[in-house]
Amino acid sequence: MKLLQRSLVARIVASLLAISAMALVSIVVTMAVAGGSRGDAAAINVAGSLRMNTYQIVAALQRFERRPTWEHQTEIRVLKERFEERLTGDNLTGAIPTSEAHELRRQYRLILSRWHNELAPEVNRAITSQYLQAEPLNLALDGLVGDIDTMVKQLEQNTEAKIRLLSALQILFLGLTAVVVAIALYDIRHNLVAPLRQLMVLAREAARRNFSRRTRLTGSDELAMLGRTFDNMADQLASSYADLEERVARKTEELERGNQAMQVMHDGSRSLYGGGNDLCASAAPMLRRIEQLLEIGPIRLSLNDPYDDRQIPILATHSARRPTYCRDHDCHACLLDSEPLTLPDTEEGDCLLLPVSVGDEMLGTLEIWYPKGEQLSDSVRRLLNALADQLATAVYLQRRIEEEQQISLMNERTIIARELHDSLAQSLSYLKMQVARLERMQAKDAPKATQAAVFDELRTGLNSAYRQLRELLTTFRLKLEGPGLQSALQQTTAEFAERMGAPVELHYDVPPHLLNPNEEIHVLQVAREALSNTHKHAEAHWAAVTVRFHNARILLRIEDDGIGLTAGDSPPMHYGLVIMRDRAHTLGGELHLANRVQGGTLIELEFTPQTARLITRQPAPDVTTHDQGN
Repeated sequence: MKLLQRSLVARIVASLLAISAMALVSIVVTMAVAGGSRGDAAAINVAGSLRMNTYQIVAALQRFERRPTWEHQTEIRVLKERFEERLTGDNLTGAIPTSEAHELRRQYRLILSRWHNELAPEVNRAITSQYLQAEPLNLALDGLVGDIDTMVKQLEQNTEAKIRLLSALQILFLGLTAVVVAIALYDIRHNLVAPLRQLMVLAREAARRNFSRRTRLTGSDELAMLGRTFDNMADQLASSYADLEERVARKTEELERGNQAMQVMHDGSRSLYGGGNDLCASAAPMLRRIEQLLEIGPIRLSLNDPYDDRQIPILATHSARRPTYCRDHDCHACLLDSEPLTLPDTEEGDCLLLPVSVGDEMLGTLEIWYPKGEQLSDSVRRLLNALADQLATAVYLQRRIEEEQQISLMNERTIIARELHDSLAQSLSYLKMQVARLERMQAKDAPKATQAAVFDELRTGLNSAYRQLRELLTTFRLKLEGPGLQSALQQTTAEFAERMGAPVELHYDVPPHLLNPNEEIHVLQVAREALSNTHKHAEAHWAAVTVRFHNARILLRIEDDGIGLTAGDSPPMHYGLVIMRDRAHTLGGELHLANRVQGGTLIELEFTPQTARLITRQPAPDVTTHDQGN
């Protein structure tokens, strides 16, 4: 009983078991009653046929009395045997109770006695003596028929009693089942449905973030315990949700500040990376805005001096005075705060020192002050680390840009000096030798005809030097106005197309940044010298310049449709061709001159770029002997 009081499941199971047990008992009783009624209808039919068979025996006896033939005698004997067979057969005796006290059993005994003692002897006597006494036979017949009618009536009453018993049992079990179902439904409604509704309401309200709903279920069954558990869970969820909302609000505020700080850093990166080396004007506004968003500060940036290994303060937010190393006194980026702070005023706070570095190279430090006792969150620390990395990247890039500018300037100066030495300086040296030769001739009073030849040499040398100077000026103007060899060649071909009055095509197919500045100057000068010769001597109506990269080598081709070379080759002492061969030798390449099959001149310069020479070549396998380059 205690289990049924404590467990709703046990009560439901008990109800189902009770209903199942009553249904099973009802089925068993029904089957038993139905089994007991099996054969009752056959017995009634057999009992009714006994009555008919009795009349048939009497009618056969009467016919035998009128005509005592063997056929009538045989018919009487067959009818008698049939009567006895039906009277003692299983169809009839199986439906009669075995109890001797039962009325149906006594009635059956009475019919047997009347047949064997009264009617059967008369039938036998009539058959053997062929003499029929009508009066005793009719009396026996009426008594036997009356007894058979009584037995049939008793059989019918017995069957009806079984049916009434079966109906009563069905009604009884149905009533008991209805009572059990009613009790189970009442228990389910009050102890299952109603608590489930309350639990559903609690769950729905909890899904709506309303944790004030309570079930307040009483009892000791499962749903009552579940309701009390849900009530406790709602209390805990209400407390946890309130705490979680507070934490989410703080986290959301922190994320919003972080996003705003990231946006400030993103917006400040443009001025930071494009502001040159003026970190005050580019970084100070960004640092002040980050201080306001993250509620920290002041911030001081110091950079390492690469020459004397000391740190130099570059800028400090909330500064009350101009930094010591300020270079622009017209700039007020550090002095825009209405309430400036000095770093000594922050001694009561805590300081976060972050390195401003790129890789292993230490560029400086970033001091970040914040109120004492407070802890910087991980997200704020990540933002500050990103800020330090951004400042480090800006400083590093600016230093690299300055170094690249210095290297580019030195390369340009070296190229200009070499070009002047290889062209104009040699021409001036040649003119100086001719001047010295002329002085010696004048000292010896040489004839004017001899001196005139020297003057012609001087004039030719001056013209050549002037032409080389103009070519150099043109070349370096092209280099300065358009960076890259392709741009310079485009200007060159356009210039000579205008001078020649004929089209000059350019076909350029070289990967970017493949040639160094020295190689670009040599290629450009060879192309200009070749186009200059075409303009002066070729009488061409078309020219083309082709530069392409193939099989790790650069091929420069200048061709025209002019008159071509007279002997199929160039004069060995031609000054311009000598310079082109010298440039080809400097590049480590080869220069070829020949006449085109279609007519005109073809000049080809082929060399391996300096960058291609830097490719590491490894020995090939024993099967083949070709080079492999990475």
